[in-house]
Amino acid sequence: MSVTPRRERPEGGRGRLGSVLSGLAVAVGCVLFLGGFVLGAVLYQPYTVPSDSMTPTLDVGSKVLAQRIDGAEVRRGDIVVFNDPLWGDVTMVKRVVGVGGDTVACCGADGRLTINGKPIDEPYLAAGKVVSGTTFSVTVPAGKLFLLGDERHTSMDSRAHLQEAGHGSVPASAVAARVDAVAWPAKGVVQRPAGFAALPGGISEPGPVASLFYAIVAGCVLILAGAAYGPLARLAGGKRRGTTDGKPGSPGKPGSAKEAVRA
Repeated sequence: MSVTPRRERPEGGRGRLGSVLSGLAVAVGCVLFLGGFVLGAVLYQPYTVPSDSMTPTLDVGSKVLAQRIDGAEVRRGDIVVFNDPLWGDVTMVKRVVGVGGDTVACCGADGRLTINGKPIDEPYLAAGKVVSGTTFSVTVPAGKLFLLGDERHTSMDSRAHLQEAGHGSVPASAVAARVDAVAWPAKGVVQRPAGFAALPGGISEPGPVASLFYAIVAGCVLILAGAAYGPLARLAGGKRRGTTDGKPGSPGKPGSAKEAVRA
């Protein structure tokens, strides 16, 4: 008389597929995570806002991400990082309100800043404060920029240099980067002011900072999910085996009622 044990259903195929998918998830996650960091380091430069001249948009001490750009890419409304020897040869952060050829004046009949005679809405200014305590009218030379701080009462900006050559303007080549997002405190992507959109050249488009952030986060999720598959699969497999071994009549147990007896 011979005894033929019941044959267990193989599960190796399913296990191999899970291992392949988990490895693929880790690989894709590494590409997204590392690629996002590398591309971000190439395109962006972190800066710390040195003063309160850009409040309430940028608080003093804020950590910002600024996209490295050429001065020719600057548009009205952009917040730029620049360094001009005539302004003290220090890194500064201001908002561009006029480009070469513009006539920038303050203030119009309704108390607003005007560009080429067109009143400009500036929603980034603190409510209830005048646009500027100083009246001026300046035509910006070609290849230069006219910059103001969002805190018009304390900002030492183009208005403080009106009597100098260039009437307070800064060469576009002095711009090193354009602020795209506030990393800390986390305010996200800096919005482009629509008030300048109707002027020639329009406003700039946000850089890829949001896409890079999502790519890094997605990479982290995929890496963690792929790495967790192996331990979870082993844990689940162990529980299944333990449950099966504890049942009466399971394969390999003496006296099993499931044994097939062949005479």
